[in-house]
Amino acid sequence: MTTPALDAAPPAEAGAPGTLVLTAWSAVSPFGTGADAFRAGLAAGTGAVAPLDQEAHPGPYGEGALVPGFSAAGALGKKGTRTMDRVTALAVSTVAQLLDAAGPGLLDRPERVGLVLGTGSGSVQSIMDFTRDSLTGERPYLVDPARFPNTVMNRAAGQSAIWHGIKGPNTTIAGGWLTGLLALGYAARLLRGGHCAQVLCGAAEEYSVQRAWLEWHTAGTGADGRPPLGEGGAAWLLEPAAEAAAGGRTPLATLRATRFRAYQDPADAGAALTACVTAALADAGAAAGDVRVVAPLGTPGEEEAVRAALPAGAEPRWVRCRPLLGDASAAAGGFQLAALLAAAGDHAPAPGEVALATGIDRDGTVGVAVLGT
Repeated sequence: MTTPALDAAPPAEAGAPGTLVLTAWSAVSPFGTGADAFRAGLAAGTGAVAPLDQEAHPGPYGEGALVPGFSAAGALGKKGTRTMDRVTALAVSTVAQLLDAAGPGLLDRPERVGLVLGTGSGSVQSIMDFTRDSLTGERPYLVDPARFPNTVMNRAAGQSAIWHGIKGPNTTIAGGWLTGLLALGYAARLLRGGHCAQVLCGAAEEYSVQRAWLEWHTAGTGADGRPPLGEGGAAWLLEPAAEAAAGGRTPLATLRATRFRAYQDPADAGAALTACVTAALADAGAAAGDVRVVAPLGTPGEEEAVRAALPAGAEPRWVRCRPLLGDASAAAGGFQLAALLAAAGDHAPAPGEVALATGIDRDGTVGVAVLGT
């Protein structure tokens, strides 16, 4: 049995800002740093999952998809990164790539620019390391105070704003595998509410031994067919079309709708997603036959649920990230949206057609984002 929709964004043409468009994007992924590396890896179709060095990454998984050669100091320099944890460094680096892609002038009025960043639980490694030190040290309070900020969930978003001088609304979103899609929906509400002029929006996740063990114990030994773990970050710039034109930025896609729905029984997850896709297309003013590209999360039964919302015999182009990048947890939805934006070159939907990013989260929610030209 499903419950009513958790969140239904109004159609793009409703609200004060008018049409919302995505005008730039970035990714720091197991394919490498930058949008070009992500686009090339996706086009090649060669998976980034590789054997893990068990000395450096002991744990239950023998394989993983890590950002190659990534470190905080290597990506951002030594100054200010001594105590920066991995997920924060990934987020700060991803936002840096996005600002470069957006071009000059975006932060001329930094108080008008918001930041919405998705995360899993912050840095699981930092939380566990800090807790362990408080239990094993000579005194519980004899811990390194410089590392305490890394235990707070909004550390990555806050540090990204401080590092880059972003002074608008700052929000952290945590929603499991749907985090990236939820962050996009929240960013749209910030804009429609008039709280800022542009939003830098995305999600980041780190690989750590601690996260690996949590995932292992949560999902058993992988009996549900989930792939090895991945990590990285993806982000995009969302703004009203008028702001994009004023800044000289060309829209890559239009945000037509986002919608989320809950389910109670796992057996109802597929039906919930089918209903969610149908409602989102109605919000977007699009017909089911207009869907040309779908980037699924990759959970069991998801593609069948999406097809059930489409006309009989319809077969959109599927852009599947998870087999190539592993289970990126909070960053998964970010990679899905980045994949749709990467495909906006050679395989962009024609006028009137749309692309979907969809997902079923194991904790009882489903979601979809509808992008158009």
